Amino acid sequence: MLHWIRKSLLIICLAAVGWTAGAQDRGITLPDMGASANRMLTSDEEAEYARDITRYLRAHDLLEEDPLVHAYIEDMGYRLVSHSTRSSRNFQFIVIDAAQVNAFAAPGSLVAAFTGLILAANSEDELAGVMAHEVAHVTQNHIARSMESAQQTSMPVLLATLGLALAAGMAGAGADVGQALVAGGAGLAQQMQINYTRQNEHEADRVGLDLMARAGYDPEGLVGMFNTFNTLSRAYGAGPPEYLRTHPLSTTRIAEAKSRAESLSRGGYEETPEFYLIQARVRARGDRPAVAERWFRSRLDREEGPFPEAHKYGLAMTLIRQGYYEEAGKLVDQLLEEYGPTQMFRLLEVDLLVARGDIADAVDRMAELHNEYGSSRIISTRYSEVLLHEDDPNRAQTAIGILREDLRNRRDDPQLHALMAKAADRAGDPVRSGEAVAQTHYLRGNLPEAIIQLERLNQRDDLDFYQRSRVSARLSELQAERANLSRRERARHTSGIRQGTETADEALMGLQAGHHHH
Repeated sequence: MLHWIRKSLLIICLAAVGWTAGAQDRGITLPDMGASANRMLTSDEEAEYARDITRYLRAHDLLEEDPLVHAYIEDMGYRLVSHSTRSSRNFQFIVIDAAQVNAFAAPGSLVAAFTGLILAANSEDELAGVMAHEVAHVTQNHIARSMESAQQTSMPVLLATLGLALAAGMAGAGADVGQALVAGGAGLAQQMQINYTRQNEHEADRVGLDLMARAGYDPEGLVGMFNTFNTLSRAYGAGPPEYLRTHPLSTTRIAEAKSRAESLSRGGYEETPEFYLIQARVRARGDRPAVAERWFRSRLDREEGPFPEAHKYGLAMTLIRQGYYEEAGKLVDQLLEEYGPTQMFRLLEVDLLVARGDIADAVDRMAELHNEYGSSRIISTRYSEVLLHEDDPNRAQTAIGILREDLRNRRDDPQLHALMAKAADRAGDPVRSGEAVAQTHYLRGNLPEAIIQLERLNQRDDLDFYQRSRVSARLSELQAERANLSRRERARHTSGIRQGTETADEALMGLQAGHHHH
């Protein structure tokens, strides 16, 4: 548990190079966890940090793992990366399910966007501006160049933060504290702003604008996002959320970005409804259904937005969630007839069929989509879910075939392993199911439970030679990992971390206050 709690440190510390919109105007900058010329962290350690951050977020249910939303952000990220000078880097893009208007870059070429950022953006170009800025932080080695300086000036903050994380772990802290560490973490570090951060921000703007132009996005989108931040800040009046007060958005920086954006050409891409559909999906999934329904109806009544189908799509999603299937069905039919049988609209139709209980029809629709988009994670995942909606061994066998193919390319996807566990159980293969359950726990940051599952499997007396060999080998790997983590935690604890625990209670109170405010 302590290992995963400790990873919250990274999320907090990465605000210095991320797009946090919080305490920097008040002289607060958080220490950076990068590696100076690869001397602080090796490439393997960076990859481990990126992997562990993701698992920590999963363990606390802080990742938005909807395949459609994740695929959209990932596609945008790789589109930008492909036009950079470091396109060979192994980037990873994730979406954090939190209302903050935020994004950050982390060691291991990890870039995270918050759902609050997706909702705050007024266009795809604005969202791309933030993503390009974060990609630029990675390609320009800002994380690597910053840690040495941050370590020299911020060690007391690091110790206090780590003391808090350890104290929370020892106390058995759960998801609430995990969310508080993410949502309120910017309030922990009380360090004066230093020049290299401002320099990094200007360079990330310049490089990000160039990336946007080469990738076909309008560079004016970054300037538009600056204006969006200012608008949000004014809307909150005297007490805006902390994320709107921390980013050093100076007049000079805005002017420089605007001047450079005006000198760059867009690249000829036309705006499509995809961003607005994804934005509607995020809102429909995140808000209470009745609240989201009112929001979409009001926009449709006022005919707001360039693509009305996005509001109709979101409204249909909220109606399905509330059980209003007749009106939802009319909207789905309208979307398919007026705007075409796109993948998103056909998947929405399947959602309606499943909600109504028309599983056979839903399976048929998904079979058609799978024939057309067989290699798509979005389709294969949803197809497997529909096949497993009812306890049918034959459908479970079909799902196993689909999932086995998917897992060859996406071995670190806990959603696929969870589906495999369900499919194998229904198909009468309890050993394969147990192995998949263990791997799901492991990928979601619960190493102890993964070990318990494998120990139970290993105690069965009906395993054949190959099954026992496979289970025993995996169990040994996880036990060795647990022992290594324990050694690392003891080493950190005995190297002076106790110095930071004095501020843990005060810091935890601040985090919890920030989380409740959020």
